[in-house]
Amino acid sequence: MRTTVSTRGQIVLPVEIRRQDRIEAGQEFEVERLDRGEYRLTRRLAPPKEGVLDWLLACPAKGFFVPVESASTDEL
Repeated sequence: MRTTVSTRGQIVLPVEIRRQDRIEAGQEFEVERLDRGEYRLTRRLAPPKEGVLDWLLACPAKGFFVPVESASTDEL
């Protein structure tokens, strides 16, 4: 597959690759220069719990997840 570097220095991954690997907008990658003209692109995996709060807040049953007030440990 072929892609082109934009005038802003961006490289677009072909849709077939994005679908196969479930790559979504906002995911981060590491770029490593191996040699002149050779590079390695590696997807950075999110920490296991990253996004859990957003997932809970997006629950279809509204009011299912409600933040609760808690005391500071300084007050205990």
